[in-house]
Amino acid sequence: MERNAYFDNAKLILIFLVVFGHVIQPFVDGSQGLNTLYLWIYTFHMPAFILLAGFFAKGAGNISYITKLAKKLLIPYLIFQVIYTGYYFLIDKDGWQLEVFYPHWALWFLFSLFSWHMLLILFKKMPAVMGLSISIGIGLIVGYFGDVGHMFSLSRTFVFFPFFLMGYWVTQTQIKWLKQIQLRTAALIVMAVVAAAIFVAPDFNTGWLLASKSYSTLGLPEYGIIARLLVYITSALMTASVLAWMPEKRNKLTDLGTRTLYVYLLHGFFVQFFRAADWFAVNHVIDLIGLAVMSALIVLVLSSRPVQSIWQPAIEGRLSILKNKYKQRFGTRRQYGEDASA
Repeated sequence: MERNAYFDNAKLILIFLVVFGHVIQPFVDGSQGLNTLYLWIYTFHMPAFILLAGFFAKGAGNISYITKLAKKLLIPYLIFQVIYTGYYFLIDKDGWQLEVFYPHWALWFLFSLFSWHMLLILFKKMPAVMGLSISIGIGLIVGYFGDVGHMFSLSRTFVFFPFFLMGYWVTQTQIKWLKQIQLRTAALIVMAVVAAAIFVAPDFNTGWLLASKSYSTLGLPEYGIIARLLVYITSALMTASVLAWMPEKRNKLTDLGTRTLYVYLLHGFFVQFFRAADWFAVNHVIDLIGLAVMSALIVLVLSSRPVQSIWQPAIEGRLSILKNKYKQRFGTRRQYGEDASA
């Protein structure tokens, strides 16, 4: 599919919000405003990211397709699980000795993404409404099972799958439909109402948005299904609202949206180091702006070409960038030598 600036812009903005959310997380308990911002971001940033992943999914289902997915997602998962284990040990972070199937940091996304592609092989054969209804039903019911949690990223896999499936079925025309002025106005109202609701109810448990815990753990063993349904509705409305305001035109930063996986996998090294070092505090709005600027710099650095060339073997399992640089450098020298001896 030909690259569309809208989707790359959206991915870049969303990955910035992922990094920014992780950066400000240690400070949310001390500020109602900061807690509101944090929860507001979490109502949509991963659902929207997952929806876009589903939009570009194919779900072919043949051996070649599954093998490629395993190389693209599971091998990097195992590599970074080992790397983060060693890194957490070095910075003396608790929980560094997690088992291989208990994802470190944000690595759950790789495991879940592979699982979503596998589920898609089955669900794409169903009518869209039926498949979405079943996936939402599974996401609601799974909260009653305490054993379905962090291991294998099972809880998040089932809870977030409806957004992946929704992304698979949605069309580019339908996404553009969100850009109508009436809908964009409604989107602003939705985003404002959700922010206000979070502000007046600051005790809301973030676990409902993280989707990794059972209803019993979250304190609603009987009526958790209602709370999760409300979260589904809120996240769907927020995702549509945010996508309605994503820029469509290509700019100097648009291409960085093609390298969001690098940012996603690598930003934890910065964030966890900052948390362990306890360098920052948020006592004024200037501090918050500073953390936003730092988050933007992390995104810019980790999506840069030099970082991509270094980490491409671990993340993509390829050496194409280094090979091309080698050919350009030494191939030019060889050509120059041949010309000089002629």
